[in-house]
Amino acid sequence: MKKRDIVEVTDLSENEVRELFALAFRIKKNQSEYAGALKGKILAMIFQKPSTRTRVSFEAGMYQLGGRAINLSGNELQLSRGETVGDTAQTLSGYVDVIMIRSTSDSDVQGLAKYSSVPVINGLSKSFHPCQALADIFTVCEKKGLDEKSVLDFDFSKVKLVFVGDSNNVSRSLLNLSGIIRYRFGIICPEKFMFDESEFEAVKKVNQGIYSSSEIDPGYMKDAEFIYTDVWASMGDEGEEAERKKLFGRYQVNRELLDKASANVSVMHCLPARRGQELTDEVMDSSNSIVFAQAHNRMHLQKAILHFLLRGLK
Repeated sequence: MKKRDIVEVTDLSENEVRELFALAFRIKKNQSEYAGALKGKILAMIFQKPSTRTRVSFEAGMYQLGGRAINLSGNELQLSRGETVGDTAQTLSGYVDVIMIRSTSDSDVQGLAKYSSVPVINGLSKSFHPCQALADIFTVCEKKGLDEKSVLDFDFSKVKLVFVGDSNNVSRSLLNLSGIIRYRFGIICPEKFMFDESEFEAVKKVNQGIYSSSEIDPGYMKDAEFIYTDVWASMGDEGEEAERKKLFGRYQVNRELLDKASANVSVMHCLPARRGQELTDEVMDSSNSIVFAQAHNRMHLQKAILHFLLRGLK
């Protein structure tokens, strides 16, 4: 089986994304059937940034598939003492079957993928969060009532997801994923922190349902089925927190914003949330919120990724 990596969602084809969702549906529904699917396989998990959901979902998921996981913090590796990413990748490749890294940089993830002879999964980097985006849209599929069969030919242009907040690694991966399966994607963000126009243009070549604005337009929001938000200052942006809090204040996801959207709009967040900042307690704890379904689906989708990379999509 040829070695594959998932550094960003763009490493996958449309058919692979659909098949990955179908596999996640099967694994979630028939967990006992897949209990020994990765027996004898070992996952190395490298964490250069703190983690709750990424660590626990990958580790629990690997155990549920019959494999084992080794947790490695950044300061436990010789990377912290100057060993090259290439040397680390080649060394780990002789011990484990797959590597997941949650990193402060894109280059470390790309370097591991380049020099490793086993699959590498980006658990988060400065620019991308592919596992989060894939789990998010799998959750959207679930909310739309799809299953392992219907997801294979579903018309994703029927989905409208609006991201209200920072153009960060999560929203970038959601934007890129919309270029693969072509759901309608909009981002509303202060102009200073908006993606470069070239990123939108690249996706618009294959998906005309892309929208960006620094203003919340009630006309655009009225048929939004999914409203997504995230922290205003991601890890690494703490030095800009005061400025960001001032600029992003009017982009809060609250009941007033939900009233502008579809009647049964679902609210999404990748967590952890700063309650009272990017969204209110009222919204996060409401029947509109699917944030914990997203968090739980991280494990099911990542189990599908691990199975795909080590055993295939069937």
